[in-house]
Amino acid sequence: MATQYFICLIFFLLFSIHGRTILSSAAPMEDPELVVAEVHRSINASIAKRNLGYLSCGTGNPIDDCWRCEPSWDQNRQQLADCAIGFGKNAIGGRNGKIYVVTDPGDDDAVNPKPGTLRYAVIQDEPLWIIFERDMVITLKEELIMNSFKTIDGRGASVHIAGGPCITVQYVSNIIIHGIHIHDCKQGGNAMVRDSPRHYGWRTISDGDGVSIFGGTHIWVDHCSLSNCNDGLIDAIHGSSYITISNNYFTHHDKVMLLGHLDSYIQDKNMQVTVAFNHFGEDLVQRMPRCRLGYFHVVNNDYTHWGMYAIGGSASPTINSQGNRFAAPDDTFHKEVTKHEDAPESEWRTWNWRSEGDLMINGAYFTASGAGASSSYAKASSLGARPSSIVGALTASAGALICKKGSRC
Repeated sequence: MATQYFICLIFFLLFSIHGRTILSSAAPMEDPELVVAEVHRSINASIAKRNLGYLSCGTGNPIDDCWRCEPSWDQNRQQLADCAIGFGKNAIGGRNGKIYVVTDPGDDDAVNPKPGTLRYAVIQDEPLWIIFERDMVITLKEELIMNSFKTIDGRGASVHIAGGPCITVQYVSNIIIHGIHIHDCKQGGNAMVRDSPRHYGWRTISDGDGVSIFGGTHIWVDHCSLSNCNDGLIDAIHGSSYITISNNYFTHHDKVMLLGHLDSYIQDKNMQVTVAFNHFGEDLVQRMPRCRLGYFHVVNNDYTHWGMYAIGGSASPTINSQGNRFAAPDDTFHKEVTKHEDAPESEWRTWNWRSEGDLMINGAYFTASGAGASSSYAKASSLGARPSSIVGALTASAGALICKKGSRC
């Protein structure tokens, strides 16, 4: 025991001194085995610190335990960028840029946005960490088209993007969206919209997604509350990849999350998405997520409602479901977690879908398929699953947090 204690203490001291360097120099996302190893190290470091009494507020959620215990989080907001895990863990957002404070909730001009508005901030070329002066409801005139290396950080204020078009991440990289209420999103388009200081162009009608990721890479959506949009709450299509969707609270919606454009769009075959620590709550129907072609790690989520099914897909995606809690509806005909779509059984039986350590409640059941090739599941593995018995604790704070400056979040 003394030897184990000494090893843990040494590990803690090294991690405390060099933690930022370790997390920032992770292996490339393309090597899934090293991604898993890196996350295991971060989880073990969190456990070691809690065992030594350094983290009295630790939850076992490795993202939250990375930053929420620190009362001075608002003095070092960009530390959050070091806390991502999964396939989107290299999304640094605006970590290397200035803090930009949104002071004006208006959005009167999508071509020439006013300084102080959210739209003005997200179109800039340089990295920016965007925060909010006060509580506000932002009703966008047109979809908010983001430029690369931006973080939208809603901590410390109650920020709603609602009642108009919402967020578009198109052909850009390194985006973090954290702590925002996104709801009642509508279609936009048939209008001119600026996407950088030097360019604006004509936009056709958008789908009305809460967050639309189109050809985007290194994206992290964390601790947002999403509901009741025109199309999807979060969609990722057209070759998007290296994405983590974590700690979000989804409610009151039909088609929740689409990952992959069309069965024939082969550019999505290398998509890698982590869906972790989310709460899929009341009045949801389907697509949590619905996957095509790529590799999808669905881990330690809490499913407390679905109307039709929870996880679906087509075009032979690899789906690795681990450590989730699935509570089936009372409807006898909708107990199945999974839906293999757009193919006869003779075809979908070859798709690699597995359930490992999932907790099935109220008659829920998962229809597995495929031969279970280890190489395929390695590409759909992004972090070590915690036991499904503690999913309630891991997801207890899902959604936008109430954070007050100067105190633990």
